[in-house]
Amino acid sequence: MLVLLRIKNFALIDDLELEFKSGLNVLTGETGAGKSIILDAIDLVLGGKINPRFLRQGTTQGLIEATFRLSSLVEDYLLSEKIEPIEEGHLTCTREFTMTGDSLKSRSRVNGVLVNLQILKVLREQLIEITAQGQTVQLTNSQQQRELLDCYGGQQLLALRNEVAAAYQKYQKAKDELNVYLQSQKERLQRLDLVQFQLEELKLANLSQADELDLLEQENERLCHVLDLQQLGYQVYQILYQNDHGHSVTDLLGQSSSLLEQMSKYDLELESSTEMIRSALNQVIEASNLINAYSDRLEADPNRLEEVQERIRLLKRISRKYGPTLAEVIAQYEAFQEELESLTGKGTSQDELEDRLNKNYLILQEHSQKLSQLRKQTANKLEQDLMRELKPLAMDKVVFLCQFKDCNPSSFGSEEIEFYFSPNAGEKIQPLAVIASGGEMSRFLLALKACFAQYQNHSYSLIFDEIDAGVSGKVAQAISLKLSQLSQKHQVLCVTHQPLIAALADAHFRVAKDVIQENQQQRTVVRVEELIELQVRTQELAQLAGGNSAQDAVAFAQSLLKKASRKLR
Repeated sequence: MLVLLRIKNFALIDDLELEFKSGLNVLTGETGAGKSIILDAIDLVLGGKINPRFLRQGTTQGLIEATFRLSSLVEDYLLSEKIEPIEEGHLTCTREFTMTGDSLKSRSRVNGVLVNLQILKVLREQLIEITAQGQTVQLTNSQQQRELLDCYGGQQLLALRNEVAAAYQKYQKAKDELNVYLQSQKERLQRLDLVQFQLEELKLANLSQADELDLLEQENERLCHVLDLQQLGYQVYQILYQNDHGHSVTDLLGQSSSLLEQMSKYDLELESSTEMIRSALNQVIEASNLINAYSDRLEADPNRLEEVQERIRLLKRISRKYGPTLAEVIAQYEAFQEELESLTGKGTSQDELEDRLNKNYLILQEHSQKLSQLRKQTANKLEQDLMRELKPLAMDKVVFLCQFKDCNPSSFGSEEIEFYFSPNAGEKIQPLAVIASGGEMSRFLLALKACFAQYQNHSYSLIFDEIDAGVSGKVAQAISLKLSQLSQKHQVLCVTHQPLIAALADAHFRVAKDVIQENQQQRTVVRVEELIELQVRTQELAQLAGGNSAQDAVAFAQSLLKKASRKLR
C-alpha cells in the first residue's frame, strides 16, 4: 500500500507531499489540472521511462519518493537482495533525476541502496498496478488476450508455458541444424572435390624438403656453366700449382720456405714464420688437388639439366598457387589432408538430424497439448469469473468466451486465443475488438482487474486513470461500487470526473493549477489538497456534477455523500 508520496521539481509540481490512506483514494479536478502527473510520478519512481519533459522548467534536479507499507512477500524479496529495512514494515523508493547537457540522467534507491531497473520491476509487480485508458486498446490484441489468460492461470500455467518455450527452442535448434546441413551439402561436395584435386596435385609434386627449390637452383646454375667452371678451375689450378713459367703459388711458397729455413739458422725467431709458410704451402697443394679433381668431375649433362629446370618450374608454379614459399606449400598439403578427413568423416548424418528434429517436435507437441488443456480449464474459470464481475456493472446479459484456434506450435503453444463478447441479450457473440464500445471496454477492463485482484495473496495498490471515461448514469454508479468493493481488499487510487465515484472515497484529493510569482515571473504549479471537511467535499462533488455550485448540484452532492456514508458503514 502506498502511504506517502513526495514530489519535487516534476513537470508542473514544485514541491508536493501526499499522504494516502487505505481503501479508495480519489483524485478530482478540472481537465488538464494535472491529475495524471501524480500517476506519472508513481510510475516513474518504480522504474518508469524517464523523459526530459518530466523535469520542471528552470531546474536541473528533481526527486520522487514513495513510501509503501510492506507485505511479507516483499519483505522476503528485499532480504534476498540484501536490502535492509529502514523502518519496520515500510519501504521507501527514491528516484533522483538530473539534467546533464541535453539528457536527463536518473538513479534509483530502495531504502537508500542503489538498485537497478530489474529490482524495481520485481517490486513494481508486488506493489502497484496502474490501469490507464490506453489499456482498453491493448485488450483488443489477441496476443495480449493470450497473455492475460496465461497470467490468470497463475504459476502452474506460466511454468508449463516456460516448458513449451524451452521445448520449442530445442525443436527450432534441431530444425535450423537440419536446414544448415541440407543447405551445405552442395557446398560441402564442391569443397570435397576441390580439396581432393589439390591434394592429388601436391601429392604428385612429391614434396619433402622445404629447401629443395634452393638446392635445385644451385644445381641448375652449375649445369648451365659447366664449361666456364672447367676453364676457370684449370686456370686456378695453374695459378696455384702447375705453371709452365714456374711462377705458381706453390713454387713461390716453396722458394719462400727455403729462404726462411736458411734465415732461421741465424735467427730462431723466424721459425714460426717458416712454419706458417709451410702450412700455407700444404693447404695450397691440397686446395689445388681438390680444384683439379672438381674440374675433372665436371661433365655436361643436358638430360639432368632439363630435369632440374622442369622440377624448378613445377615447384615455382606450386609455390605461386599454394605458397608463396615451399615450406608453406608443405604446410598447406598437411592442412588439406586434415580437411579431407573432416569432409569425409562420419560426423552427424542427415538421418540423425531428422530423427532429432522429429523427437523434439513430439516433445513440443506433448507439452503444447498439456498447455492447451490447462488453458482451456483456465479459460472456463475466467469466463465464469468475468461474467460474474460484469453483471453488477449494468451488463447482466453479458456473454464472454475465450475462443481457441489451432495453429502451428510456437514458443507460446499451439493455439491462438481471442476474447469473444456479447454485451446484450440476443446479440451475436463477436470478437471483443469488433463489438465493444468505449464504455463497455472500460467496464470490461475493470471487471478483469477485479478478477485478478480476488486471487492475489497479498494486498497492493490498484491505480486507475479515468477508468470511468465515456460512461454515465447507472454504469458510472456500477463502476463506483466495483471500485469500492476492490478497495476493501486493496488500496485503490483513482483519477475520476464522476461524482458517483468520488462520493465513495475514503480519501478525496482535489488537484488544481495555481499561478505563483517566482523570480519576478509568473509560474504555473500543481497543487493538491485533501478534502476533509464535509462542506468542501460537497462543493467539489457539486462542481463535478454540474460544473458549478448551484443549489440543485449541491443537493445532489449531499445526497451522494449520504448514500456513500450508508454504503461504507
